[in-house]
Amino acid sequence: MNHEILMETHLPLPLFKRGKVRDLYDLGDALLIVSTDRISAFDIVMPNGIPRKGEALNDLSVHWFERTRDLFPNHFVKRVDNRTMKVLKAGRIDVEWVARGHLYGSAWRAYREGRRILSGVKLPNGLQLAEELPETVLTPTTKAETGHDVEITKDQAIGENFVTAEEWRALEEATFKLFEFYKREAASRGIIIPDFKLEYGRRNGDLIQIDEPPTHDSARFWAGKYYRVGAQQEAHALDKEFLREYLRRVGFTGEGKPPTLPPPVVDEISKRCVGAYEVLTGKAKIEDFNLRTVDQLLVEMSGI
Repeated sequence: MNHEILMETHLPLPLFKRGKVRDLYDLGDALLIVSTDRISAFDIVMPNGIPRKGEALNDLSVHWFERTRDLFPNHFVKRVDNRTMKVLKAGRIDVEWVARGHLYGSAWRAYREGRRILSGVKLPNGLQLAEELPETVLTPTTKAETGHDVEITKDQAIGENFVTAEEWRALEEATFKLFEFYKREAASRGIIIPDFKLEYGRRNGDLIQIDEPPTHDSARFWAGKYYRVGAQQEAHALDKEFLREYLRRVGFTGEGKPPTLPPPVVDEISKRCVGAYEVLTGKAKIEDFNLRTVDQLLVEMSGI
């Protein structure tokens, strides 16, 4: 089935911001967030979009926001249509709150190079790739408009007036609480969430969760059935690491012009976006999506 790809919107409303993947419109005290089919990697938006991506991200965000509003307040007001939601406007806190329960990604690369203290938490020797950490670690970064985010410590965040000491304590507690909720919910669907990132804002003197909950774009989703310590997890994952791995294999890591994604790669990313929503909400199982690995696609596209 063909699905129209939406790369950019032009609503008859004041444009608040055009982000990497979403367009925000100003409603005065609220915002409209439209999830397009754009996709980014290494902080660069790819030239072509992903069918059904915006709808899947919107649906999963609505699902999570509705289920967590009693755990910690969030900005969600209502679902407007299949790719749009209305949210409360808030002053963004320029910190991304990254929680890690497994050693993977940039944390694994730092550990492999000899680093043993991760955001103030000392890690033991002998840990392997993708291994569960002794405790959940918070590794916050600055929220950069352009370029790469940079790690920031609690003292730096308070000293540079990103947050007060009281706000830090409240948001650290909220992040751990939400991480445990999301992990538990995902585990009931056979999915491991090894890490995620959240954002918060201030509204009328109160702290609320903003931006997006764990989605294909902002968290890792591993299939518990295929999880193996010491191994890469992308073959059966429902997250953006598949795209990043493909781009690395074709020589793109954020410098220069991004490559156009071939149709088989676009199809595979689309399956993972839709799969994240449908599996995490119990509408499907990961086996229903017949996921292919980067290796399989490269062989297929080479005609070997």
